[in-house]
Amino acid sequence: MSSNNPNLQLATKTKILNGGPLPTVIAGPCSAESEEQMLQTARELKKDHRVSVFRAGIWKPRTRPGMFEGIGTVGLEWLNTVKQETGLLTTCEVANTSHVEESLKYGVDILWIGARTTVNPFSVQEIADALRGVDIPVMVKNPVNPDIQLWVGALERLNQAGITDLGLIHRGFSTPNNKPYRNHPKWETIKQIKELLPGVPLLCDPSHVAGRRDLLQTVSQQALRLGVDGLMIETHNNPDVAWSDASQQVTPAGLDTLLTSLDLDTEHVASPEQLQELRNLIDKLDTDLINVLFLRSDVSKRIGEYKKANKLDIFQADRWNQMVENRMRVANETGLDEGFVKAIFDAIHQHSMGVQNEIMATIAKSKAESLS
Repeated sequence: MSSNNPNLQLATKTKILNGGPLPTVIAGPCSAESEEQMLQTARELKKDHRVSVFRAGIWKPRTRPGMFEGIGTVGLEWLNTVKQETGLLTTCEVANTSHVEESLKYGVDILWIGARTTVNPFSVQEIADALRGVDIPVMVKNPVNPDIQLWVGALERLNQAGITDLGLIHRGFSTPNNKPYRNHPKWETIKQIKELLPGVPLLCDPSHVAGRRDLLQTVSQQALRLGVDGLMIETHNNPDVAWSDASQQVTPAGLDTLLTSLDLDTEHVASPEQLQELRNLIDKLDTDLINVLFLRSDVSKRIGEYKKANKLDIFQADRWNQMVENRMRVANETGLDEGFVKAIFDAIHQHSMGVQNEIMATIAKSKAESLS
């Protein structure tokens, strides 16, 4: 229930979720490319009982013109063929009235509103108006920017148009530094949206969060730990030649391996003893960090004394640039987020400059006093 509209009633059980002990899994290619591609992928996915919905991008929003913007309406024919042959439910993204009308015409079972559309209330309202009087589940991806109220507002607009089968999709956010992800997960938003809209099904789209297939397992597991109800994972019969987002798609066999690797016991938590052991380890590591920082600060002080004695500038641009390049290389090699490491060393560098400035000021003051 929305915090700013206590009378808003949102569905707590929808056609999006099939129920049962396993999370809902929606899978299929980023983009519909051919009928053969769609059917080959769907036939393999049908063999996996964990997959219940087949997805495909029919229209693709692109930043610049001239890029592949989706196959268009013919893809809906292929999507319908998939539905008839495999029995899988089908879903695709809609961004305007025409998309809605065409999708309904070809019997798409579930619609979703993409991140670039969620960010625009006018577009969401247009879709809501086009769906007025239609009984169909609609899922809403979070907006590109981390604005929870825009996300909530999109569901409110749909609900006020009579749509009661609603779901949420967490696909990450565009931030100044998303590394190592394509879109920053900002995991805290899962808790926030669940508190604002309790009972509304929430799925995660690890493909768009990760942007890389090697990160899909980690992202999927974390999302499940945070209580999401399902996953939407881009799956292609030959992802390496996909027309869009090749690096984040997996084969049906790869999806099987991924799903099998996940711990679906989302109620599992560490015992109090295990938690305390981990906290003790954190305490030890933090103490080690402080000791290392103390030693580093002492070295910075000695460098400041050397610079003063040899009339050198405190800030040495070449040295700083070389140091940053080296630290970022090490961060990349170890798998640490470069932005995180850069922020730490920026703070360390500022502290070092402060230490050396104090030395310069102290020596200058001593000289002035000796001359007075």
